[in-house]
Amino acid sequence: MAEQSVGIELEDVTKRYPGQRDAAVDGFTMTINPGETTIFVGPSGCGKTTTMRMINRLIEPTSGRITIGGEDALSIDPDSLRRRIGYAIQQAGLFPHLTVAQNVGVVPGLLGWAKPKIAARVDEMLDLVGLDPAQFRDRFPRRLSGGQQQRVGVARALAADPPVLLMDEPFGAVDPITRGNLQDELMRLQSELRKTIVFVTHDFDEAVKLGDRIAVLGDQSRILQYDTPEAILANPADDTVAGFVGAGASLKQLTLLRVRDIEMAQAVTATEDESPSTLRQRLEADGRKFALVLDGQRRPSRWVHLRQLGASSLAATGNPVGDHVSVQSTLQDALEAILTEGGDAVVTGSRGEYVGLVQLDTVVAKIRELREEHSS
Repeated sequence: MAEQSVGIELEDVTKRYPGQRDAAVDGFTMTINPGETTIFVGPSGCGKTTTMRMINRLIEPTSGRITIGGEDALSIDPDSLRRRIGYAIQQAGLFPHLTVAQNVGVVPGLLGWAKPKIAARVDEMLDLVGLDPAQFRDRFPRRLSGGQQQRVGVARALAADPPVLLMDEPFGAVDPITRGNLQDELMRLQSELRKTIVFVTHDFDEAVKLGDRIAVLGDQSRILQYDTPEAILANPADDTVAGFVGAGASLKQLTLLRVRDIEMAQAVTATEDESPSTLRQRLEADGRKFALVLDGQRRPSRWVHLRQLGASSLAATGNPVGDHVSVQSTLQDALEAILTEGGDAVVTGSRGEYVGLVQLDTVVAKIRELREEHSS
């Protein structure tokens, strides 16, 4: 397999477990396009994880054919195959006795990379998933939050630059805000890396947000519909798929729209070393009551109100910025942040720098537009 995006073909793949009358997966056939994120979504026990694990042969198929980049996956040594396919799971699955750097470097080490090359790659991967290498490389997993562990899990899965990445409910065990941030991070990474990703989830909103294509699966991994998120939202194939889509399909369309696709407003901004009196003059000249204070890396730090500008310094004035969104976030994420914060949602770029604001009026206008499209 070449180290660029490759397609995956599954032809009539079946898995039968001894002593069970019905196959766990029965005659599964699918073409997964190179460089796309394909989501398997379906109820617990439908066979979606079994199907995905047959791609890297953590589960051996009973019959059928699987090719990756045109190469017969069933004829490759399983260990060799797995080293060429990234794998990220729920709760990260990190080795507790290894440091973050050792965890990320596992597969490159197995592939015989030189130590300086592994060390450089570890730092590159940690930086890529938004963790400062100097701060995190020597920590053990128990000293990381759930979201940080998942980031290390993704870094480890990507460390040997595999063309294929398998992800099994990778964000299922973290809180909703962290989950949204991790989803945004994955979309940012994928926009840069264009891996062939197969991602298993039972959350249809997550599928719509992340997927180029979604396979809605029923019992025994029977494919109920395999199409783009837009097509599935607009035309569910049957009642079961419609049940997955759920109520409020026009509201779900917000999950297809990214913050970067709409017009953002701009706050009055100030750096921490600006004098409060200068900022007061700018706010009054602009007819505004609030300013956004940015740190040395232009990351949003605090909101400060006009009446708080009697202080001698902006360094500790105002209220911390709470839930914010990135340019990769969906309008649904932005709406949730607006409702949580009770005001405009702050938008950040790929390195956490301030980009703009999403206002409630903009999102409401977009919902109205989508509803009109949906009803016409």
